Amino acid sequence: MHYLKRIFLPGIILQSVLIGGGYATGREIVEYGARFGAGGWICGLAIFFGFSLMSMLSIEVCRQWHVYDYKSLLKKMIGQGWIVYEIVYLLGAILTIAVMASAAGEILSITLGFPKWVGVVLIVVLVGFLNYKGEAVIAKLETVGTVALFAAYFVFAYVVITNRGNEVMAVFNSWNTDYQPTPPAMGMLLWTGILYVGYNLGVYPASFFTFKGIRSTRESILAGAMAGMLMTIPWFLTYFAFMGYYPDPSVIGASVPWLVILKNFHPLLIVIFGIVVGWTLVETATGMIHAFISRIEVEIHARQGVPVKKIVKAGISTVALLLALLLAQVGIIDLVAKGYMLMAYAMIAVFGIPLLYYGLQFFKSKN
Repeated sequence: MHYLKRIFLPGIILQSVLIGGGYATGREIVEYGARFGAGGWICGLAIFFGFSLMSMLSIEVCRQWHVYDYKSLLKKMIGQGWIVYEIVYLLGAILTIAVMASAAGEILSITLGFPKWVGVVLIVVLVGFLNYKGEAVIAKLETVGTVALFAAYFVFAYVVITNRGNEVMAVFNSWNTDYQPTPPAMGMLLWTGILYVGYNLGVYPASFFTFKGIRSTRESILAGAMAGMLMTIPWFLTYFAFMGYYPDPSVIGASVPWLVILKNFHPLLIVIFGIVVGWTLVETATGMIHAFISRIEVEIHARQGVPVKKIVKAGISTVALLLALLLAQVGIIDLVAKGYMLMAYAMIAVFGIPLLYYGLQFFKSKN
């Protein structure tokens, strides 16, 4: 039992962090796979191998160095450059909150007929309020939100795939890639998957505490492969569900594809989607801001021995949320397509490449 816990726990935590902000709207799965139609599964394969490799390397490097927090690991890998990671993380958090706010605007606009700015402002206000309330409230929100999202998400995928199975098969039988102006090349499909992994490298520090039980390189490999599988299964479920509507531009071109798809089913699914995803959007945005504030608090306390004043925390939250509010005006499609790509390159540079360098060295030394 303890052995299975060691192997499964890193993947469970990584999946919960990833799915909360990454898969909720479905827009990311379109941008990083589904838009390529029948060829999109190759992106998914690259994502699986990428997540598996990064998981294996993260676990083994933490195990070899006996460090289980992001700051200690980054100082080992890039020295004083660890501060650059913090900057990239904050920019990524602001971008993610902007995407979440934009999605909330779309959901309220489609389901209740509200102007889009209402949803955008609402999520920013809620995130600010929850960060003000503190850790206890945030912890309860995240626990309930993650369980609810998991349950609802798999119901959505099951309902769509079982009802549109013939359409899904037709896409692959005809190798349909019609949504793209030209058939995608193999290199493009693989690189798209790699970029998606790159953008999501920011989820790994949340799982470092689960690596403490790993006892060998073999266990690092097994736990990493399991993590890669758990992180990618929801991606494939969404991808296959979207293939049931490919290349319909009303779905593939939608800001929140899941919302458009579920309108074809029982109205109760739309209600559940609005509640669960709305909850998740607030949860993800709140968690990202809170994590950044906590990091600053730990650093200041370590250097000066005094806690961070509430006014400083409020100021950080306000600035980040106002920037996200402005950025949300760009729209979810452009934010995911362009903003995520820039963040992917940044994360690959400050975390992915150093991890590859040191991680592969450790594995080579075993041979």
